[in-house]
Amino acid sequence: MALGTDYAHQDCSLARALEVVGERWSLLIVRDAFYGVRRFGDFLAHLDIPRAVLTARLAALTDAGVLRKEAYQQSPPRYDYVLTDAGLELWPAVHGLGYWGSRHATVDGPSRTFHHAACGTRLGAGGGCPACGAHLVPPADVEMRPHPRPGGALRDDPVSVTLAVPRRLLRPVRATSGSGAFAGADDPGNS
Repeated sequence: MALGTDYAHQDCSLARALEVVGERWSLLIVRDAFYGVRRFGDFLAHLDIPRAVLTARLAALTDAGVLRKEAYQQSPPRYDYVLTDAGLELWPAVHGLGYWGSRHATVDGPSRTFHHAACGTRLGAGGGCPACGAHLVPPADVEMRPHPRPGGALRDDPVSVTLAVPRRLLRPVRATSGSGAFAGADDPGNS
């Protein structure tokens, strides 16, 4: 018997949220959107996700209002997937889960940390800046800083290479825009 995709008998806001972002891959797609990944081919390369699953998850996140499609090419039609205001509101949850994971679920600590761009201070568990007293630093004001792993980088796809240096969240990653290996690997369902 197939596992259901909803929590119909749970009268709970968390259950409703999990129906939107709780499927496997969904939060990683949202995480990558915060990192600036916008194009189908870049999500595909960075996540190693099956094409059909990525297509379905992007459609579901778009239908739920977490992402919106913005055309960047007319013929053939190609789209960027950009976080909506509702998607941006997921930042505290995404940051909090990552923070928790770096403390309790990884051996070598975080692969990335997040800092208030204005002062350089690492964000606390709740996404605030301990130095400035900002309760919640908006994602556009957050700088992601990678931390090399012992033994070197695990991935060498174009998105991982782009994310290997400090950068602001939400700044678009353009790993597929050139004539590289992933050019043209855009969403087959864009028409």
